[in-house]
Amino acid sequence: MITLSPSLLSANFANLNADINTLEEAGIDELHLDIMDGHFVDNITFGPALVASLRPLTDMHFDAHLMVTNPEKLFSSLANAGTGNITVHAETVPHLYHTLEKIKKMGLSAGVALNPATDFRNLIYPALDDLIDRILVMSVEPGFGGQKFLPMSLYKIDAIKHWRANNNLNFTIQVDGGINADNINTVIQAGADNIVMGSAVFRQRKIAANICNIKNIIKQEN
Repeated sequence: MITLSPSLLSANFANLNADINTLEEAGIDELHLDIMDGHFVDNITFGPALVASLRPLTDMHFDAHLMVTNPEKLFSSLANAGTGNITVHAETVPHLYHTLEKIKKMGLSAGVALNPATDFRNLIYPALDDLIDRILVMSVEPGFGGQKFLPMSLYKIDAIKHWRANNNLNFTIQVDGGINADNINTVIQAGADNIVMGSAVFRQRKIAANICNIKNIIKQEN
């Protein structure tokens, strides 16, 4: 089953409650939280305090994508804020196996994000030990919304799909960056299970209509 994970970064921060309600009414059950520190990436977004303030507003699963230099510093506060999944960038942690163990021991699901140029095959050992619940393929360079999808990402998604099957692994493949109604099905056909979408969901503030259109496109082609 293909799931959508709208990125909060593209929502109206002056009225997040309304946007969250609209997402839920449109059948969305996961919210993607792009947390950036201005160091690993140039942009700065929000932190655990905002996540905690959103938790009473919704039952949606919170999927935190940490684009930060020292992700482990945020684990406890994000867990306390009600986050269900924490994804760290492979490029930011020197001891990835240990970092993923920490997330799992907190009772959360764990993900690994890969920049466009990062090789996924270094993940084999934590994957074999069931420490990876999600691999996030960045289909743009991380840090800013509204970028154009990198076509080479399709080869990477397909390669990860076959690598997963050949090794009987059980993680989901999430893809983030430049996905819209025109290219979503090529991303799904390559092997994506979970699609992060920002601009395509929130554009022109027609959230419900945009989601309906995207779901119809998926349904017609898959």
